[in-house]
Amino acid sequence: MSIDMTKWCDLAKQNVHNRPAGTGRMAGKIVVVTGAAQGFGKGIAEELYNEGASIVIADMNLPLAEQVAKEMGERAVAIAVNVSDEESVAQMVGKTVEVFGGIDLMLANAGVVRSGPLATFEKKDFDFVTNINYTGLFLCCKYAAIIMQAQHEADPEAMFDIVAVSSKSGLEGSNKNFAYAGSKFGSIGLVQSFALEMCEYGVKVNAVCPGNYLDGPLWSDPERGLFVQYLNAGKVPGAKTVEDVRRFYEAKVPLNRGCLPIDVARAVMYCVEQKYETGQAIPVTGGQVMLN
Repeated sequence: MSIDMTKWCDLAKQNVHNRPAGTGRMAGKIVVVTGAAQGFGKGIAEELYNEGASIVIADMNLPLAEQVAKEMGERAVAIAVNVSDEESVAQMVGKTVEVFGGIDLMLANAGVVRSGPLATFEKKDFDFVTNINYTGLFLCCKYAAIIMQAQHEADPEAMFDIVAVSSKSGLEGSNKNFAYAGSKFGSIGLVQSFALEMCEYGVKVNAVCPGNYLDGPLWSDPERGLFVQYLNAGKVPGAKTVEDVRRFYEAKVPLNRGCLPIDVARAVMYCVEQKYETGQAIPVTGGQVMLN
């Protein structure tokens, strides 16, 4: 199934040189950030907004996305999306064009984690992770590419970007976290393949691979966060407090801290600003994972 994007392609062509005003490294860029209502996505979106981008907060949780967009400012809007649903992704992309006139950067950040031992892991959990992290990336890239190809037709000199938020777990295996790691390894395969195809349309396709966002809700939620889970499960030998668990994971990083949204945003801005790299997977891990 493909959704008819003709009306939105025509609108994007008409507006290829009509971009919202802004100041900073991302001034005038129209950026979609999926999974941007909380966590890494929210933090990255805020950093890009502060650098002049116009931002679509694309998320399944529309009320929270609307709150984030309102707090961010007039160059931010919220649009509901389920990245595993093709119709939803197409509509999200189309609405972005209706609001801002086009797309300069698709930042595919939405992701989920389900972990557990291989012998007891449920297929439904494997499918859930794959549908969001892998299939969802494909759909976001597909519909962004349709608009970007139209924009390229209107201005063959313009360049556009797709950036996938992969993970350090997309660069090396992760114990009892294979569904997530496999989807993130797969995302880099998609990025490299899309990069080869999209060069002729002036679209660079890259990935950034963050380390652990220890300050985000996944880790730090006082009731359900991984720090609490790992403490209660005795995963960290000798740990008696949440802070003990945190220090254990910080000590794994040569730069001695967790990854922050500003770290990832800077890597994303590099992807956009440079004109001679595509198909890359950029580690943002504080040295915890290095390229071979």
